[in-house]
Amino acid sequence: MVQLVNDVMTPGAMTVEPDSPLVDAAQLMRDQDLGSVLVVEGDRLVGMVTDRDIALRVVADGGDPRVIDVRSVCTPDPICVGPEEEASEAVALMRRHAVRRLPVVADGRPIGMVSLGDLAENRDPNSALADISRAAPSPGQGTVMT
Repeated sequence: MVQLVNDVMTPGAMTVEPDSPLVDAAQLMRDQDLGSVLVVEGDRLVGMVTDRDIALRVVADGGDPRVIDVRSVCTPDPICVGPEEEASEAVALMRRHAVRRLPVVADGRPIGMVSLGDLAENRDPNSALADISRAAPSPGQGTVMT
């Protein structure tokens, strides 16, 4: 049976405007337990920013996420997938472009995201990646102990 992106994606899309301060995107990711948010102008997808973008493109260089806007850090025109495409096409796009998440877009408007975790949960619910994707974050996760 052919599965569509619509069957495996996480519906809904957390978004920020390109002129928003980067700290707004970071706080949204924290509050919603996300690794990325979509950047929209009006209701059109124009980019995507990840927690890694913020850490490596701003914080690691001593930038101030309170004054740097999302537009200057996001990946413009991200690779997208449609909800009616086969899930196997999403996997192929992720492999080809070495990405872990794809915005799901209908008529230029973001309607959700599909991640490696979503695909793992659907294709192999007993896999380690599926288990990790389902797990709630641990308190203090990501902190370095010295």
